[in-house]
Amino acid sequence: MRIAMWSGPRNLSTAMMYSFGARSDFAVLDEPFYAAYLNLTGLNHPMRNKIVASQPTKPEKVVQSLLGPVPNDMPHFYQKHMSQHMIKGIPRAWAEQVKNIFLIRHPARVLASFSAKYEQPTLADIGFLQQAELFDQLMAQGLEPIVIESSDIRRDPEGMLRRLCDAIDLPWDPSMLRWPAGGHPDDGVWAAHWYGAVHRSTGFAAAEGELPRVARESEALIDGAMPAYRKLEAAKL
Repeated sequence: MRIAMWSGPRNLSTAMMYSFGARSDFAVLDEPFYAAYLNLTGLNHPMRNKIVASQPTKPEKVVQSLLGPVPNDMPHFYQKHMSQHMIKGIPRAWAEQVKNIFLIRHPARVLASFSAKYEQPTLADIGFLQQAELFDQLMAQGLEPIVIESSDIRRDPEGMLRRLCDAIDLPWDPSMLRWPAGGHPDDGVWAAHWYGAVHRSTGFAAAEGELPRVARESEALIDGAMPAYRKLEAAKL
């Protein structure tokens, strides 16, 4: 089984990669289009030069790795993807050949966390619109991707992960609930900037509280992201 897990930034995506990576039957891959995305956009993200040097910048080569042999001859392949990376020039049709799961989080929570690490984010930076576009593409092909919400996982990790495994016909493995502190060997080089909290973790964080207050400049971004979020929320497990 090849799983493409789609989310925006600051959305439990790394913890989910660690969860699947804790299984003995999965290889994992961390944001394989990141270097290609930076190369095409010219964006000056933190650690940009190291990221571009660490991965293929040709999208076609990335696609070959996603559909080619699974690393370490594992039975299953978990691919962590950022929806915002799926810009013009990066193909999307390959996603119709894998099992797609959409990981969502309320835009206010995303902006409160992302803005602390990245100055002046735009709607394109947080991935909601691209996530909804890809969801619509897959639905149009009759593929019915799975949607799961990060707050639901944090509220009930075992219950929600069991439901997710059932939905994709994957046997439950309790090892998904725990991982070693300190990161995963397959972390991208950008982990040093972004993954501090999850590197200190050994499992999923506790349930989230009330929606956070955000800066006034983030309110327009939340309004712009909400229709895409609500679309996927209506289809979640």
